[in-house]
Amino acid sequence: MQAVIDRVGAAAARHDAAQADRRDRWRVLEPDAGRFLWFLAQATGARGIVEVGTSRGVSTLWLADAARATGGRVTSFDTDAAAQRDAAANLAEAGLAEQVDLRLGDGGAGLAELDDGAVDLLFLDAERTEYPSWWPHPVRVLRPGGVLVADNALSHPDEIAPLERLLRRDLRAVTTIPVGKGELVAVAGERAV
Repeated sequence: MQAVIDRVGAAAARHDAAQADRRDRWRVLEPDAGRFLWFLAQATGARGIVEVGTSRGVSTLWLADAARATGGRVTSFDTDAAAQRDAAANLAEAGLAEQVDLRLGDGGAGLAELDDGAVDLLFLDAERTEYPSWWPHPVRVLRPGGVLVADNALSHPDEIAPLERLLRRDLRAVTTIPVGKGELVAVAGERAV
């Protein structure tokens, strides 16, 4: 798995350096943020793991490896078909394809279709400005004690601020962990919205 992550990370750095428009970049998760997600998923015993923003599958690989250890499964949403094809190939190369259900489509719509309390760990790494429009689904789908993690809390604080306000209003514990580009982390209380 680590060899695949390293290869994709190096390819992403080369690709992204040539892209002027951030939407054309692969935007793969930083290694320390990946290890943080991997640890968090295992520490919480997460079995129902949902990711919004597959990209080339680096974060998906970290989550899938944790899911293999917990007996869980990852559902990963992305709107980019080419990115999901690359992610599928990377997961297969790492021997983790069985742990992941890749879904082509909007993450907000995908969350709206999930059952209440069905998710142990939700990782948001998509268009940050869209998160508030998905409300209340990001917290509704969390089980009590479930964890929501949103990437880019330090690199794009203005774009994450509306989500953070909603989380502070509706969940019991919210903080930012300074790994990668900053991970906003929140824990669902006994009654998620």
